[in-house]
Amino acid sequence: MNAPQYLLFDLDGTLIDSIPDLALSLNLLRASLNCPPLPIDEAASMVGDGVSLLVRRALGEHLFRPEHVERFLRIYDQHLLDNTCCYLGIEALLQQHTAENMAIITNKPHSQTLAILEGLKIHHLFAVIIGGDTFAQKKPDPFPVRQALIALGAAPSQAVMIGDHHTDLHAGQGAGTATCFCHYGFGNSGGLNYDFEAKTAADLSQLFPGPYRA
Repeated sequence: MNAPQYLLFDLDGTLIDSIPDLALSLNLLRASLNCPPLPIDEAASMVGDGVSLLVRRALGEHLFRPEHVERFLRIYDQHLLDNTCCYLGIEALLQQHTAENMAIITNKPHSQTLAILEGLKIHHLFAVIIGGDTFAQKKPDPFPVRQALIALGAAPSQAVMIGDHHTDLHAGQGAGTATCFCHYGFGNSGGLNYDFEAKTAADLSQLFPGPYRA
């Protein structure tokens, strides 16, 4: 398979390691409800399907209330960039491609996505940024991927959806793109097949070298 021209990225567990800040925020929420902290690995396993499911998993069905989602978001807003950073090799990868050929499609709320990208000074490297609340549908629904392709002017056959979670693979496959599974993230493939795989973030530069900017 030829290397795709357009790169569609998940965010958490693909471009950035945000688990320390997500786990901290979940545990601050739990502490406010007199619950013991979650181990960081357990918190990591809950990420990938949007904020509502994240909070529901962190609190359990017996404790979860819809208002806890807003409380978590307020807490997380204060800790978005305490420890969050790009994985080693990601910034080099992004410099190999033009913004017009790259998009982010995440289930994280759009406002928090932008705040993190701006804080890391990489927001300008993407022509399209789609959050989990940008549309009514989010991954694994292919709709956000299709919208990103339209915005980029790309055919599905020219693009690859890159992520660490089965939601990314489902969304890419449903939209007709190639898919790349990132083993270094904190999601899982759900047993789905994929076209490319990256053991480390640095592998992505080898898989998708692209033309360097002048």
